[in-house]
Amino acid sequence: MYAIIVGGGKVGLNLARELLDKGHEVTLIEQRRDRYLAMEDELEHVAQYGDGTELWVLERAGVQRADLVVAVTGDDEDNILICQISREKYLVDRFIARVNNPRNRQYFDLLGIKPAVSATDLILRLIEHEVPQYGLVHLLDLPGERLEIIEIEVSSGSAATGRAVRDLHLPEGSIVISVLREGTGFVPKADTVIAAGDEVLVCLDPGLEEEVTNLFAVA
Repeated sequence: MYAIIVGGGKVGLNLARELLDKGHEVTLIEQRRDRYLAMEDELEHVAQYGDGTELWVLERAGVQRADLVVAVTGDDEDNILICQISREKYLVDRFIARVNNPRNRQYFDLLGIKPAVSATDLILRLIEHEVPQYGLVHLLDLPGERLEIIEIEVSSGSAATGRAVRDLHLPEGSIVISVLREGTGFVPKADTVIAAGDEVLVCLDPGLEEEVTNLFAVA
């Protein structure tokens, strides 16, 4: 795989190191000269100096043959532009963008820049996972495939408590894929009985979240 990474901060540099260690071909573009010089000392020909939003810089890096473009600069507008150029002008099929400000995620979604990764959102999901009061955690959203995976803690007195999986009456388009009980996870069978305190992982179509949650949790 040939990957172009735009943005030589900690994220971009560490990502380049990891991909190189795995045997992939990488070009890392950085527009700050001090960062570029430091990167060049370590990565040599892998590092290139320039503004990744400029066509000639991307072309010099070989964007025409890139399998993946990763935009991880500190500017959301630049990350959007880099991905747009890569997709629309150079027909790159795969790209990943960094979202610095979660409030800007709507613009990434609007322009079809996916996946877009926000460190803030990832940390919030970890907080949700560690704080039981949240009840429900979004583990994975795949808008392109129209799938979600959520984790729900089963409440005492909920409709699901004490029922076997086959009797849960889940809405069409949803399925229980895992149960975590007393620190151990397992794939449930049709006769597995759901107990209060279980954490269930449910794969579902978008739009079913509220109906599924109401089955396992008491408001």
